[in-house]
Amino acid sequence: MVTIKQAQSKADLKKFVKFPFSLYKDSPYWVPPIINDELESFNPDKNPVFKSAEASFYLAYKDDKIVGRVAAIVNWLEVKEQNLKKMRFGWFDFVNDFEVSEALLQKVEEVGKQHQLNYMEGPVGFSNLDKVGVLIEGFDHIGNMITWYNHPYYQSHYEKHGFVKEKGYLEDKFLFANADPKIFYKANLLIKKRYKLRELNFTNSKDIMPWVDKMFDLFNSSYASLSSFVKITDVQKEYFKKKYISFINPEYIKFVVDEQDQLVAFAIVMPSFSKALQKAKGKLFPTGVFHLLKAKKQSKDVIFYLIGIRPEYQSKGVTAIIFNEYYNTFQKRGIVNCIRTPELEENTAIRQIWKHFDPVTHKKRRTYRKDL
Repeated sequence: MVTIKQAQSKADLKKFVKFPFSLYKDSPYWVPPIINDELESFNPDKNPVFKSAEASFYLAYKDDKIVGRVAAIVNWLEVKEQNLKKMRFGWFDFVNDFEVSEALLQKVEEVGKQHQLNYMEGPVGFSNLDKVGVLIEGFDHIGNMITWYNHPYYQSHYEKHGFVKEKGYLEDKFLFANADPKIFYKANLLIKKRYKLRELNFTNSKDIMPWVDKMFDLFNSSYASLSSFVKITDVQKEYFKKKYISFINPEYIKFVVDEQDQLVAFAIVMPSFSKALQKAKGKLFPTGVFHLLKAKKQSKDVIFYLIGIRPEYQSKGVTAIIFNEYYNTFQKRGIVNCIRTPELEENTAIRQIWKHFDPVTHKKRRTYRKDL
């Protein structure tokens, strides 16, 4: 018999965070989070997302052993401002037992009905900057810090319990050697001259900070047309600014501005911390932090995290400026692999941007939906 218990105490939330460590202990592809960072993201006193969202965390027990977990999430901006009456769920992990996954999903369904929502969708996080999608292809590729990894059996559980595909996501990668500077160097010069644009490069994180709010405003306007987009609020901007921007290599953040110094485009790339996080085993101390700092300086793989372009510039070749700047940076760094985060199948515009780099789709994931 499966018993579902809500994780409310610090001890239970720690069990919630640590469950995947046992579920994936033998996997060479799973990338663990930093336990304290994960706990902080679930803390309403520290994560400002809880000003516009709420979440309940549940653990599944069988024979007094934890066998699954799920977070039931309501984003009230989505529900009230977009009139999208969606029950979100994420951090959904379980042993290969249909009784376990069903019990967890039934708990999410129960919460959704209590809030009079129309359907449930997952796995998703609190917002568009969180992890998304269950992996359905590419199980033999290492994960990264901004995606979930899961066992191949997950897909069959969703479908057995009556869920249907809601959205599909593709993850592509390409060799830096595929980047031919002749493709974008001349275009970069032409676009800058035609629209009176210039690039901004950084060597110090403190010089980036004055631009971060503008960057998130541009992010909101760039992605507003995509399905289920939830804007980043002002308090979330401050949170992300303090927590993440200073940790990213400053030379991996690129801005493009017009002649009035108004932000036209931005891109954020991160070094791959996958191997370092595996070595850290969920802890920064005593040695985890050194693995991460080493990866920050020496990783030859990079992850394209975000790219945003002001809507009126989205078909004017501004990406040539960004690519030219990254080419120069990556060449100095000796970068080998360029990896892209999950992109909606329907976002054909983003795939057009990368077509000259001969990308390969190495992972596919999706979210699943069920009416309440």
